[in-house]
Amino acid sequence: MAGKLTAAHSTGILLVTANVGSLFEDPEHLQKTWLREFYQTVQSHKPHFLAVHCQEVGGKNYEESMSHVDSFVKELLSSDVMREYNRARIYLDENYKSQEHFTALGSFYFIHESLKNIQQFDFKAKKFKKVLGKETCSETLESTSTLEKEKFPQDYFPECKWSRKGFIRTRWAIADCVFDLVNIHLFHDASNLVAWEKSPSVYSGTRQKALGYVLDRITDQRYEKVPSFVFGDFNFRLDSKQVIESLCSTATMQTVRAADTNEVDKLIFRESDNDRKVVLQLEKKLFNYVNQDVFRENNGTSLLEFDKELSVFKDRLHELEISFPPSYPYSEDSSQGKQYMNTRCPAWCDRILMSPSARDLVLKPENEEKSIVYDNIGPNVCMGDHKPVFLSFRITAGAGKPNANKHECCVVQ
Repeated sequence: MAGKLTAAHSTGILLVTANVGSLFEDPEHLQKTWLREFYQTVQSHKPHFLAVHCQEVGGKNYEESMSHVDSFVKELLSSDVMREYNRARIYLDENYKSQEHFTALGSFYFIHESLKNIQQFDFKAKKFKKVLGKETCSETLESTSTLEKEKFPQDYFPECKWSRKGFIRTRWAIADCVFDLVNIHLFHDASNLVAWEKSPSVYSGTRQKALGYVLDRITDQRYEKVPSFVFGDFNFRLDSKQVIESLCSTATMQTVRAADTNEVDKLIFRESDNDRKVVLQLEKKLFNYVNQDVFRENNGTSLLEFDKELSVFKDRLHELEISFPPSYPYSEDSSQGKQYMNTRCPAWCDRILMSPSARDLVLKPENEEKSIVYDNIGPNVCMGDHKPVFLSFRITAGAGKPNANKHECCVVQ
């Protein structure tokens, strides 16, 4: 890594969220590219503390992919770029045989050698402990005292009994400041046709319930309330009904029903004139829109008006301005780095959110605006079906000194 890092005046923090399921489906092609782009981001921002929250670790065929996970972790720990990170904590939920607990989440934390005083919270002992050496924990995360892990109750996702959705929480003390880092994976849209039926969709209601559950858990009375960063695959989608009405405002809709069940099988939107050209074809797992450029022009930000799922939590969670294209679903063809798959309407699924007190840490007056970057990784190459998203910022030493409200204070006592 070029140039020495010093943590004397401020500490560089890099938070990354990445749904890595694709990497384990095709490790030969995708993993090298993914790691190269990830390393470039680390080298560019030179964080003292790096947190990487992964979802779908091991991919869909977990039983066959376990060996790929091990080699991925070894590569991260041994690479030249990560050499100066002399402490690490890696938590992998690998116990896929335990259906009632398995979340396929992986949380990776790397600490630069120049960062002298970093501590991690032990939730059982209720005290901080100095972080030394490199440790990887898997299999028994339920009994690991330095994290809290929960899978969502099964009745949250009745359509999907095998759902692996849940969260992992860790707590850290750096530069007189304490904060929680929460790795989260919320439920997806199972059917484009169901998502289109009403606004907001039934799926957005399910995600809202699950996210509310997480926020209640991490701010309950068991531990002191501290700033929190919640980042992962929220599976937030654009409001399907509204975005389709906008994209197909001059089109007429044809409904095609299945012969045997009479259920809606597909919707076809055609131009009223222009030779009745098909604008959009919608099926359970097909979203084939005539012009993908609308999701890429100006980073697709004209569509942010349809990105509404976070607004329910506007008093509890904040986000910096989005200036990157929808993070999902990209083509998994390694030659199609900017192309979306026509399976879902592109959306900003992968996000880095923060509590009001965490936002105050990031946006401290002494933090220069240019030192804060919220963006995606690998915009021009194939990173799998999700582009990783990162937030880079600095914490000034003492930024978390006690203030009037003790519970919002983030200093280690």
